[in-house]
This record gives sequence, C-alpha cells and structure tokens, in this order.
Amino acid sequence: MTCAVITGAGGQVGYELLRQSWPSDFEVVPLTRAGLDIADPVAVARAVTSNADIVVNVAAYTAVDRAETERELAWRTNEQGARILAERCAELEIPFIHLSTDYVFDGGKSSPYVESDDVGPLNEYGRSKLAGENAVREALPRHIILRTSSVFGQSGANFVKTMLRLGAERDSLKIVADQMSCPTPARDIATALVAICRAVIADPNSVEWGTYHFCGTPETTWSQFAGTIFALSGARGGRVPRIIDIEAKDYRTDARRPGYSVMGCEKISNNFKIDRPSWADGLADVLNSLSNGGGNHGH
Repeated sequence: MTCAVITGAGGQVGYELLRQSWPSDFEVVPLTRAGLDIADPVAVARAVTSNADIVVNVAAYTAVDRAETERELAWRTNEQGARILAERCAELEIPFIHLSTDYVFDGGKSSPYVESDDVGPLNEYGRSKLAGENAVREALPRHIILRTSSVFGQSGANFVKTMLRLGAERDSLKIVADQMSCPTPARDIATALVAICRAVIADPNSVEWGTYHFCGTPETTWSQFAGTIFALSGARGGRVPRIIDIEAKDYRTDARRPGYSVMGCEKISNNFKIDRPSWADGLADVLNSLSNGGGNHGH
C-alpha cells in the first residue's frame, strides 16, 4: 500500500484532493491546519514518518492583501513550513510535491510565463511563496513544485464565492479589467496532483523533477471572469448585477498584483500528459455544487 500524506487538507485544494478517486493501492493521510502546524519541526517529524511514500503540501497562507501586514504569519507557513516539510522528506528520502503560485512573477511579460522565466514577486504573499519554492529546491532534488493561478472551488474563500455574495447584495460591481490571469478550478488541480503522485510512485527514476505550471484556459480578466460567473449563475436564477470595468490603479488594495500572470503549461502536458482545464467547465461544476448546498466548508 502506498501512503500519501496531504498537508493543508482543510483548504480549497485539500478538500478536493480528499474527494478524488485515488488508485486503490493508495492510502491517503489527510492533515489539516488544526492537525499539523507545518512550521513546527517536532510536529512534522511526528506526522511524517518512514511509513509515508509521498508528501503533498497544499497548506498555504493565501490572504494576499493581509500578507502585507501579517508578514510573519505568511512567511511562517509559506516559507518555514515548506522548508521544514521538504527537509523532513529529504531526511526520509520521500518525494515531495508542493503547490505554488503565479504571483512569483512581476507581470511584465506579454506572453505566457514559462517555468524558466525570471521571477520578481510584487507583494509579500508572492515573496513568501517564492522563498518557499527556493527552500524546497535546496532541501531535496526529488520534488515537484506546481505553480497555479486564481484558484476557485466550492470550498473555502475565493473570487467566485465573493462575486456571488456581492452580486446578491448589489445592483452593480466595479471589477478590475486590466489584469490578465488564468483561473483554475481546485478540483482540476487535485486531479493533476493525483496524476503526478501516480507517476512518481510508478517510476520515480523516469520523472523529470522540478517546477511546473498548471492553470485554467483561456486567459481572462477579472471583469470577464465575473461576467461569466453571473451569466452562468443568472441562468440558474441568480441575481445578475451590472459589471463596471475599472483599472487596477483605481481599485485600492494593500498588495500590488501583476498585470499579466498568464502561465504556459506545455511542460506538464509533455512530461505528465496533463492538459489544461477549462475554467468555464470548472465554474459550471462549482455553481452546481453550491446550488445543491455544497461548499459550506472552512478553509
């Protein structure tokens, strides 16, 4: 039996990982934030033992704006936690899979970012996640860092659920129309992670370790994304507010965000045969789940 330890099992992606159909010879051990503080080396040594065959870390501090003032909290999870987990895996010679973000980039490109492009995060969240990536790289060669983008799902806090809540309360919403990214359904990230786990366990020697990009298609703006959210929810009887396009400079946030953080996903397609998901299909699934009473789960 293959033992897969999942840290951050209470988050958006963790929730979906536990709902995946794993191979029958996999035993999944979910660890939530309450069950494991990944920045505590003693707790990690207790939780991750030689029984584990692979560790998947989807635990993260993801409050992008709050990270500007809660720097220590963000770094504690995103850098220290990643480092402690990776070092423990190195000690036990266990492969390590780690989730990261498109916010390691500065948004200065006008074509999709590839894995080898220079990084330059604009905000504290991105800096903490980049530091976590570097800690993983330094700790062990047998790692996969999976960068993803604008995650949404039926669990936890995300843009889709925020839009639905605000749309039910307001007649119009001002939405940023000059930031381009690739929304990614949490369920598809979970599916990709399971596929990577299977490949790693099946033949670790044939895996090309390192950094990969995985995000939804096509690229879109927050305003266009919101428009699709309300078109689909409106067809289900939801309220449809008027969307007013604004520029990012007119929408005050604590954290700066890249204007263009679209990522190319050819490498994961070539090496793992994992294709980019349609975020519109994922969105329809999420709206169905929420309308059926799903999604009342904490982060």
